Amino acid sequence: MGSWETGQGLNSVGAYQVSGRPFASGSIVALHGHRPGGYEVVFPYVTRWFKVINNDIGNKCKVAFTLSGMTGSNNYFTVQSVSGSVTEAFGSTSNDATSGILELKVSSIWISGSTNVDVVAGLTSIATIRTATATGPNWSGSAGVG
Repeated sequence: MGSWETGQGLNSVGAYQVSGRPFASGSIVALHGHRPGGYEVVFPYVTRWFKVINNDIGNKCKVAFTLSGMTGSNNYFTVQSVSGSVTEAFGSTSNDATSGILELKVSSIWISGSTNVDVVAGLTSIATIRTATATGPNWSGSAGVG
């Protein structure tokens, strides 16, 4: 690569306009006591989008973008358990125990509190090092992240 070639970065629009490379990790045990802070899902490339699915019948799943967000600063969100999210409407049921599709550029996420989590993502071709900041990887130190 010549000195003028910099590769794709976080603002490379084309990387987000195309469909993402598939990524899936299933049946993750993410109990807080199982590993300090929970479980880190590391993506091989920066995500175009991701979705967290909590298949646990009784436990909510916390999701954070850094270990500090999960353990120190409480900068996380919660995905309900299956039993806490099944609703009936007009004779049908739906399971809303998911984060929904989150169009965020991250290199990893931290999950905790559930015994059965699936993570699905669409990946860009952008190297994960591109999300590093002066204080660490994946937006660490950013407001609202941890």
